[in-house]
Amino acid sequence: MNAPPTTEMRIHSDSPQRSEQVGAALGKLLEAGDLICLSGQLGAGKTVLSRGIGAGWGAIPPLSSPTYNLVHEHQRDQDSARLLHIDLYRINGPADAASLGIDDILDSDDIVIIEWSERLSDTLPPDRLRIDIELGGAQERELIVCAQGQRYRTLLGALKQAALLRS
Repeated sequence: MNAPPTTEMRIHSDSPQRSEQVGAALGKLLEAGDLICLSGQLGAGKTVLSRGIGAGWGAIPPLSSPTYNLVHEHQRDQDSARLLHIDLYRINGPADAASLGIDDILDSDDIVIIEWSERLSDTLPPDRLRIDIELGGAQERELIVCAQGQRYRTLLGALKQAALLRS
């Protein structure tokens, strides 16, 4: 089976605040069932970006690192939608992820953000928004946003139009 076409955008972030702004712009665009997959080295800023996504979406409580509780559930005031923030750093593979109910999570209408998504890349749906975070200087990051599938190409186009972004 051929992989779906991928569209890519690079965003330079010169600070954690900038990464949160980018995340907030993305969070405002999310719809039920969206899957955001984050990867990058330890300390790259996956949780900072996730916190921004949650803020833009309206998450209550604000997102924090789910490293010890592998799945955090968030809601918002205006509806009954849920955002699930998952951290796969401590899993050892698909069997561990299965014990979290990852298949049910991915089949739901919840918005899902997965940190350390590369640990399950072979079992994740092909359609998703993937963000790879590369370290630059002390505060600098390069966010490589890859849209896989039509919904995510549309989402990426909307993100490109967001006024907060400067590529």
